[in-house]
Amino acid sequence: MATINRVILAGNLTRDPVLRKTPSGISVCDMRIAVSERFRNAAGEQQERTLFIDVVAWERQADNCAKFLAKGQSILVDGHLRQEDYKTREGEPRSKVSVMAQNVQFLSAPNRDAPAAPHNSFAPPADSPPPPSPPAHEEAPF
Repeated sequence: MATINRVILAGNLTRDPVLRKTPSGISVCDMRIAVSERFRNAAGEQQERTLFIDVVAWERQADNCAKFLAKGQSILVDGHLRQEDYKTREGEPRSKVSVMAQNVQFLSAPNRDAPAAPHNSFAPPADSPPPPSPPAHEEAPF
């Protein structure tokens, strides 16, 4: 039987992202988002439940998250779940489920302290010659 492990969440960062490096130099960014769910209880009253989800981004995406995101900003995360098993200092077994981000989209304004990203990454360099003009008498083929 086939299985699917995919998660798509939209929420707000509960703290500033934390960037670290693995021993081999790979960037890892740890984040936590708050995701709220609204529903009506049996009495018909509006209720809200908030989940706090750990998110981990890797490599270039990790660098961008750490550079441009800050506490309170909204993000959309597409990824998969990963469970980590560990033991406490007292030797008690524990487990933790996190989202391994495959894609992080920034939904709110960028961090103002970070340098601005170029608006058009396909713009030619300033010293490049202008593109050639089309012939003046050429007619449209339709």
